[in-house]
Amino acid sequence: MSASPIVLGIESSCDETGAGLVRDGRLLGHAVASSMDEHARYGGVVPEIAARAHVHALTPVVRRALDTAGLRLGDIGAVAVTTGPGLSGALQVGLAGAKSLAYALDVPLYGVHHLAGHVAADTLEHGPLPDPCVVLIVSGGHTSLLLVRDLARDPIAHLGDTLDDAAGECFDKVARVFGLPYPGGPAVDRAARSGAADAVVFPRPLTGPGDDPYAFSFSGLKTAAARWAEGHADGDLPVADGAAALQEAIADVLTRKAVAACAAHGVDTLVVVGGVAANSRVRALAEERCRAAGITLRVPPLGLCTDNGAMIAAVGDLLVRAGAAPAPLDVSIDPSAPLEYAALHPTTTFARVA
Repeated sequence: MSASPIVLGIESSCDETGAGLVRDGRLLGHAVASSMDEHARYGGVVPEIAARAHVHALTPVVRRALDTAGLRLGDIGAVAVTTGPGLSGALQVGLAGAKSLAYALDVPLYGVHHLAGHVAADTLEHGPLPDPCVVLIVSGGHTSLLLVRDLARDPIAHLGDTLDDAAGECFDKVARVFGLPYPGGPAVDRAARSGAADAVVFPRPLTGPGDDPYAFSFSGLKTAAARWAEGHADGDLPVADGAAALQEAIADVLTRKAVAACAAHGVDTLVVVGGVAANSRVRALAEERCRAAGITLRVPPLGLCTDNGAMIAAVGDLLVRAGAAPAPLDVSIDPSAPLEYAALHPTTTFARVA
């Protein structure tokens, strides 16, 4: 049997421009360019700046990914691209580039849901996902518990989602209150290393007896941390302790609910993905609780937790091998697309406006 085609994946939903190459579940090479430094002065991502950065970075990133893999453009057999959710202008840049390449190379094009990409990222390190498995997605704008079966063929079941701020948003917003730089997640993680997690008692939202066992809410935690910081208006703010306590609260809620979901659904594998999966305390506490519960924990390597093109190529590779239909020529973007299937092929007529 001949090998599957090499799939080029393109990611441009936010501030990272990523390109990756995957064949038969194996990562051949990838490259990422970030415009994070350009946004840091504003304390968050500026959509217009991100879109312009993608325009400049897309071609060099694709070339670097090909060079890393020792491949040429002519070796590409399919193109996969993030079509949502994300920033509208940023998504448009990636889709335009992907369409151009697919047309020039005369190869099929696949639209991919960004969050499905995060799920698929783990397969590049640990192989096919068990059927079923519970997936905890934790990123800047998303926190969800999913029941995943065949990622390329089956619908994705949502066990619970965030009702307001996602975990990554909570990190970013509280970091600003603490006087830490953007992005907040890594800054809080660094500051927490010299702090005491038990020095401050922050709430654990939606963990009470009558609460939804799988829903998330981090808005109240964000407010509690801000009020605590305001109580140190004299300038003597113990940032390290606050960071450690905040990180502990978020990690506690995330891992407690994820392990409970595995037990309730008889699933013995938990997959934790997304940018917040790079947080040291989230990883450590997930490992500790999964070990105690007899659950196998899978977390991608740090370089595949944040946005990248390899994860989009991984979904494209799965779709190709599953015999999924390519995207239509008029495929568009959907900046607010719900996660229902890994493939996302909206058209201009039906795409929602963010």
